[in-house]
Amino acid sequence: MAMNPGEIDRYPVNQLQDRYSLARSAVYKRMEQLGIVPKKVGQRSYIGAQELTLMDELHVFINQGGSAAEFVEARGLRQQPGNHGNGNGQSNSGSDLATTPGDFGGLISAIVSEVLSRVGMGSEPDPLKYFETLENAARNGWLLSTSELAALVDLSPQEVEGYGDRFTEAGFVFSRAGYRKNREIAWKVTKRLK
Repeated sequence: MAMNPGEIDRYPVNQLQDRYSLARSAVYKRMEQLGIVPKKVGQRSYIGAQELTLMDELHVFINQGGSAAEFVEARGLRQQPGNHGNGNGQSNSGSDLATTPGDFGGLISAIVSEVLSRVGMGSEPDPLKYFETLENAARNGWLLSTSELAALVDLSPQEVEGYGDRFTEAGFVFSRAGYRKNREIAWKVTKRLK
């Protein structure tokens, strides 16, 4: 199915953390629960428009008191017995939605889009959310892991670590400050003085 020029045909996985205000591990856990396998293009990973819609629907469902397991069960996303992926050992990565009879999938998408627009989660992420997150980290003394910082500043973890003990970006200073419990380097965020 061809997409209209204004529609999203792929969405960067590293932006899902901000979209849902979740830790990276929680985003990957949700994708795993939904059977979504991101596609790599160069150094970045993306999910498709249908997969993004499914992630949005799960987010709304969880925020309304449901669980991921209930969502998967309610949507019938579990693999059918005897269906072991697409023949090459991989799952269909969320394409099970295409088997929904009639236009029920389209109806669900329309309802979720309406709900998301009402709660301020339109399809376009807020570009200033990046600054808000950095401001909060600086103000509250939060220590970001290398992977969290990398996703936030749109770099790979190796690039972040390659900057050494200290670097600046967008008016903020990032300084190494020990290690997080997951053994990743912890980074302190401060505002650059004028």
